[in-house]
Parts: sequence; C-alpha cells; structure tokens
Amino acid sequence: MYSITFKFEQKGLEPVTLENIEADQSLLEVALHNNIELHHNCGAVCACSTCHLYVEQGEDLVEEISDREEDFIDRAVNPRLNSRLGCQCILLPGKNGHVEVTLPDQTQFLGE
Repeated sequence: MYSITFKFEQKGLEPVTLENIEADQSLLEVALHNNIELHHNCGAVCACSTCHLYVEQGEDLVEEISDREEDFIDRAVNPRLNSRLGCQCILLPGKNGHVEVTLPDQTQFLGE
C-alpha cells in the first residue's frame, strides 16, 4: 500500500495526503478517483502533456520514464528534471511507501 501527497502550485489549495492506495494505478487515476483535478486531454494514453506533474519523492515507486513520455514532457509547461506525466506514473506492485507530487497550476489550461 502507498500513501500519496498531492501538493498544488495553484493558490488557495492545501496539500492532500491519501492513505492505503493500492498498486497498479497511475497517479492520474488516483487523483481523479479522489476528486483532485488533473487535466488529461488525451484520455491518459501518453499523447499530450496536460497531466504533467512533478515527482518530489518516491520516484523509485513508480514505473520508469519511457522515451515516449520524455518526448511529451519536453512539450509541457515549465518542465523540470523531476517532471513526469501522471498517466504514466504507475504505482509498482510489491512495494510500499510514500509518493509526493506537485501539480502545476491547472488554471493555465484552456478548454475546461
């Protein structure tokens, strides 16, 4: 089981920590199932960069970054060394731990 803390760059949003999260889910899925807004214009198939987030802690608890994901991160707003796509960060089975992510300001995306 995992615990995940979602932090937000968007003003006025407090961090949210979720406990007892099962493996084999993406960080995008976990966010959406817990009413945390994270855009996903392509439907979570690694074809855009709107579910871009920053993995601050626990990067060894999610699947490794692929070349395809790296290509889309290059197109994201304000990419950093710890940038990932939420749809591609699948929580690894057989592990436990804490993952901490920061979500960029979601108000920067049009078409809500």
